[in-house]
Amino acid sequence: MATTYDSNQPPPEHWDDEVATSLIGKTVLVGLTYCGPDDQVLHREQFHGFVRSADRRAGIGLELDGDRIGERYTLPPMTQVFQRASLGEYRLSGTGEVVHDPDFLATYTIYRSETAS
Repeated sequence: MATTYDSNQPPPEHWDDEVATSLIGKTVLVGLTYCGPDDQVLHREQFHGFVRSADRRAGIGLELDGDRIGERYTLPPMTQVFQRASLGEYRLSGTGEVVHDPDFLATYTIYRSETAS
């Protein structure tokens, strides 16, 4: 028998309700890597903020801090990318900004298709 899930929600291996709940109110340092269809890195971006919401359909809502303070950003509904951060200082490569003791790190790789313009 095949496993089925609601196509309006992420596959079960991408979302964990317990992890999602634990993210609320925590600080996260996010790294995005944009790649072309040939896996060549096109651009990297880093930012940080507080998790304000976590919804399996709407995604993970952040309120950004630092040089983007107050800006809202929604990450895909993928809790498996969140890893507990080690204590310490993290320097953002694009801005030089230092983030002290974030709770979580999250990294995403975004692939641009050949048909994207």
